[in-house]
Amino acid sequence: MQAMPIRIFLVLFILVLIYPSASPAATERRIALVIGNSAYSAGPLKNPVNDAAAMAAQLQKLGFTVILKKNANLRGMEDALTDFGDRLKRGGVGLFFYAGHGLQVGGANYLVPIGARINRESDIRYETLDAGKILDEMANANNGLNIVILDACRDNPYSRSFRNAARGLAIVSNAPAGTFVSYSTSPGNVARDGDGRNSPYTKALLRYMKEPGLTIEQVFKGARAKLGKETGGKQIPWELSSLQGEFYFVPGSVGKSGAAISSGKGSMEKDEPSVSAAATDDLDDESRKLEAEQRRLEEERASFAKKKELEEKRQKIAEERERLAAEQEEARQAALERKQAKKTTTLAMAKRPSVSTAGETGRDGRFIAYSNGTVLDTRTNLMWAAKDNGSNINWANAKSYCENYRGGGYTDWRMPTQDELAGLYDAGKSQQAECDSSPNHVATDLIHLSCWWGWASETRGSDAAYFNFNFGKRLWGHQSPDYYTLALPVRAGK
Repeated sequence: MQAMPIRIFLVLFILVLIYPSASPAATERRIALVIGNSAYSAGPLKNPVNDAAAMAAQLQKLGFTVILKKNANLRGMEDALTDFGDRLKRGGVGLFFYAGHGLQVGGANYLVPIGARINRESDIRYETLDAGKILDEMANANNGLNIVILDACRDNPYSRSFRNAARGLAIVSNAPAGTFVSYSTSPGNVARDGDGRNSPYTKALLRYMKEPGLTIEQVFKGARAKLGKETGGKQIPWELSSLQGEFYFVPGSVGKSGAAISSGKGSMEKDEPSVSAAATDDLDDESRKLEAEQRRLEEERASFAKKKELEEKRQKIAEERERLAAEQEEARQAALERKQAKKTTTLAMAKRPSVSTAGETGRDGRFIAYSNGTVLDTRTNLMWAAKDNGSNINWANAKSYCENYRGGGYTDWRMPTQDELAGLYDAGKSQQAECDSSPNHVATDLIHLSCWWGWASETRGSDAAYFNFNFGKRLWGHQSPDYYTLALPVRAGK
């Protein structure tokens, strides 16, 4: 019966030799406190909550028991730290990760909770979490190995309220033995929050933490090299270490990664990431470049479409302004013509004697017909031709016809205005038009129209005015040679 325990012992011993993953290094107790604060009232950040969630998920996969806090206030951060310290006392590896605003005042570092009311430098002691308490909890636990990761070196949103404002975080000078401390950038500098879902530092760190066979120093060195390359050397992470042994997030094994089993001297002599990690980095870089080019192309396309839209609107406005200016000029010219016609009529009535009744051939109300083929409207003192030109002609020819008309021996005939033609309209009277069975409604039979319409002197762009004696409407028609109507000359009576 005593042989059985010996056999079991031998089997377990052989398994440990064959499968390093079953060694205490892989099965050690691991506890992590992860905090991410984004929703600040002053200087809100986009990525810390995302960084904390991603880091918590990664650590869980690596065997850590994770306490995750998102957008925590001061009480929440202190309670979580106390819980974390109590668990560390049971032994194992402790890891603290923080993403959010961090402040350096008087050489000490402070982590800013959500809801902190900081109006002056003295408020820091009462409204934030002193980063030294984290190291104190680890020292009190005496658990042997602790890791502190601070992605908290972003710009200080309260710096204007401080007497001695300093950029970034200060170097920890009193960390307990067996502690590894990492800053997202070098002391006194600030780190980027990032344009993607995670900060550049957390993204690089997540990349290397899952590589098998890398010591903790190799993990952070790989992240430092990657981030330095991506930022052109503007952000270089910083680490301090008092570790006496070696720690692996993922124990080494001979496999696809190409990393050797840990031997106590370091799994890689050159302290560099594995070949697979370098190849993956190249692919990641190429993917980012392609994504950046795609974004630039989309931005250029959107910019071009916007410029095209603006140019079309500008052209439309210019055309509308030009049309409006033309209409205004036409209206001004028409007003001047009416004013001049009125002035001419007034002068003619004042300086010239009344028309002689000699040769009078008929009267119809206010209209008087004369033997010379003219009809006088005694209400307006306008003299009309007794009939129109007798056939449809375009506007230019109608204007020429009126100006060259010599009825009664007068030489001052002209084309009438729309208003003057409208003055001849009377819906209560009718005369048969020659062009159609529909009647003309002319105020007197002493003036004969061949059809319903007559050209007027007003113009509007390429259109000219005319009047319809069938409906009594003022209308507009094109001045082109293909558009026809009648011409009825008029002049000021004498």
